[in-house]
Amino acid sequence: MPDRAPQPVDRQLPTEESRDLIALVRDVVQGEIVPRAAEEEDAGHFPREVFSLLSEAGLLGLPYDSGLGGGDQPYEVYLQVLEELAAARLTVGLGVSVHTLACHALAGYGAKEQQTEHLPAMLGGGLLGGYCLSEPASGSDAASLRTRAVRDGDDWVITGTKAWITHGGVADFYTVMARTGPEGPRGVTAFLVPGDAEGLTAAAPEKKMGMKGSPTAQIHFDGVRVPDARRIGDEGQGFTIALSALDSGRLGIAACAIGVAQAALDEAVAYARERRQFGRPIADFQGLRFMLADMATQIEAGRSLYLAAARLRDAGRPFSRQAAMAKLFCTDAAMKVTTDAVQVLGGYGYTADFPAERYMREAKVLQIVEGTNQIQRVVIARHLAGPESR
Repeated sequence: MPDRAPQPVDRQLPTEESRDLIALVRDVVQGEIVPRAAEEEDAGHFPREVFSLLSEAGLLGLPYDSGLGGGDQPYEVYLQVLEELAAARLTVGLGVSVHTLACHALAGYGAKEQQTEHLPAMLGGGLLGGYCLSEPASGSDAASLRTRAVRDGDDWVITGTKAWITHGGVADFYTVMARTGPEGPRGVTAFLVPGDAEGLTAAAPEKKMGMKGSPTAQIHFDGVRVPDARRIGDEGQGFTIALSALDSGRLGIAACAIGVAQAALDEAVAYARERRQFGRPIADFQGLRFMLADMATQIEAGRSLYLAAARLRDAGRPFSRQAAMAKLFCTDAAMKVTTDAVQVLGGYGYTADFPAERYMREAKVLQIVEGTNQIQRVVIARHLAGPESR
């Protein structure tokens, strides 16, 4: 069964321009994403053509400077665009979030010459990015990464393996964190590596329980040579850059989670209105009505939380704690809401004939990516009580 078009959400948008932007996104969603989402996810098809369309429409660089190819949009607006895209198909919404994450290092820490040379193509020239931080043996403990970059004249030679890379094997560029100094966070440096660099290869995509249309793969660096002009920031600044990017990226995951949860709620409400038992729609039964009410409340609370964090970011105020809270709450809410949506549909919810089971499988990964929810609790606790004593 094809997915339903997402129900319009009454959004808090600050300008007429942002309202027009959401209208454009909804046109793209209804015309280009929803009609093929279920079929393409089932087939494991990566919708590169959709990302090309989003780039042409100026939707791949929304929170960045228009002078460099971006859209000059505040995070408050950008995140609501992500939610709309994720409600239609998480492969697309999360893909835009990851691409934005991959552009963050250069946009925030790159030299002006680097930004002028690379960002227009990255933000609006049809390119798609990947973000290489995690490794097979270093996920949450990212400071222990082993991929190494060694200086050789005016170049750096990168050797190692990155893991769990969204867009692995299909990205046009990767923002790569590699060790250039001693062990620990101070020995990490960021690089901008072309996707077709000699010595860079992708393993076969992981076989996942959800998001089958989004390739996730290990990326191998076998003596990949990168000029020093592609080093981002100072030597040893990479871990700081990575943490800065993740704060913003976690808000992207939170928005995607609310999008998936909203899609699941829309499906559950529509089914409950149509399905009749004992002579009346099942939506008339109090037990089920209370489930729907709880689902809607979780979604509204999550949306308010990620928007509040985005407004702090837009105002230039610290938002790391609020970003961790938003990622934690919104992804846990998405897992609960999608599970309840399957329950509302009963036996049909457990079949692939309806999208509820897909939403449930997709919601799970959002509790894991860009810092597990256990790590989010560590981040929040540190802001409340300070780092653990040793």
